[in-house]
Amino acid sequence: MTALIDTHLHLIDRGQISYPWLKDAAPLDRDWTYEDYETTARRVGIAGTLHMEVDCAPADRFAETDMIAGLMAREGSLIRGAIAAARPEEDGFDALLDTLDRATVKGFRRVLHVVPDDVSLSDRFRANIRKLGPAGLPFDICMLARQLPLARALVDACPDTTFVLDHCGVPDIAGGGFDTWAREIAALAERPNLNAKISGVTAYAAPDWTLDTLRPYIEHVIGCFGWSRVVWGSDSPVCTLNSSLDQWVAVTRALLSEASADEARALASGNATRIWSL
Repeated sequence: MTALIDTHLHLIDRGQISYPWLKDAAPLDRDWTYEDYETTARRVGIAGTLHMEVDCAPADRFAETDMIAGLMAREGSLIRGAIAAARPEEDGFDALLDTLDRATVKGFRRVLHVVPDDVSLSDRFRANIRKLGPAGLPFDICMLARQLPLARALVDACPDTTFVLDHCGVPDIAGGGFDTWAREIAALAERPNLNAKISGVTAYAAPDWTLDTLRPYIEHVIGCFGWSRVVWGSDSPVCTLNSSLDQWVAVTRALLSEASADEARALASGNATRIWSL
């Protein structure tokens, strides 16, 4: 069985960190602990994970990273590092890079579907994202399908930075939104500094999804980017909105069973190890 590296785990600890968005996401509004995740992860063959920032309150961004550093320090921890929150549109980005705990932080993300579309178009935002390239820190792009032209513009503006597109570009699977999304994915894949994350797309399907519901979307992303530029992620706990973590892993393994051994290893762990220097 090919071991998985989960490049998209969210942990929620409301006793330590404030998450303003949770008040509008009732099914997720509870603690999601490392211990609970680890139990399932070890059962289904997840050998390591990167924690993905959870869009916590701005004042708690560094506390979130400290929390993950503490979990990493546990003996036998599955956590390999953190993709930390950043605000490239604000002052202080240089200071953030200068004081960064590189043993913990492997990359950055700014959730861009919760801010005005022009945020990623600003000169300051792009200048700061360009600094990540020489620093060896990838940037995860989290945008909705309608925003994928903005993703293209950002990647083009920062050709020396490595990017990862989260959640297959958030296709509207439940609504059958394939054609426009598929064209945008194909265009994005022409950018060699962009990778794609096959993560938690069950959340964008209707509750009665099947493997065949998801297959065209996942296979299109892999077909466009190739096996050398795709990584896997759970998006736990968001994936639980329409499935469970182990069901999403089962989907992944069903699709990997149709790939060659080298292809399966690339998506499951090899590309992630390279992109984030794990």
